[in-house]
Amino acid sequence: MSPDPRSPLLQAYRLQEDAARVGFDWPDALGPLEKVKEEIAELDQEGRDGGWGVRDALIDELGDLLFAVVNLSRKLSIEPDQALQQANAKFRRRFEQVQRLAQDRGLELGRASLAELDKLWDETKAGEGDRPA
Repeated sequence: MSPDPRSPLLQAYRLQEDAARVGFDWPDALGPLEKVKEEIAELDQEGRDGGWGVRDALIDELGDLLFAVVNLSRKLSIEPDQALQQANAKFRRRFEQVQRLAQDRGLELGRASLAELDKLWDETKAGEGDRPA
């Protein structure tokens, strides 16, 4: 079997579609949603047990979480690459606004505290309302 040139997110999506074709699938989105929660708990436990340094076990758990999120996206009929691109655009737009607000208020980003930056982030989000990405 040759490597798949598509993105890892799309590869996971297609693997899950293949499994679903033979009946190995959740009946609805609730199964994958619960699996996402389970994988988050396992990642958290692994980090607490072994520390949060980069290790094979953390990579394995994070991969399981991403795979579960892709499965949830599939059950919701949402292409994971599209969802991630939208999230990237939203983050970029918001972070650029945080940078502008910081500059307007004389805050140096590299020296501002996380609390100050979080406040700017929250202000940016509140200013968007229900605006789509």
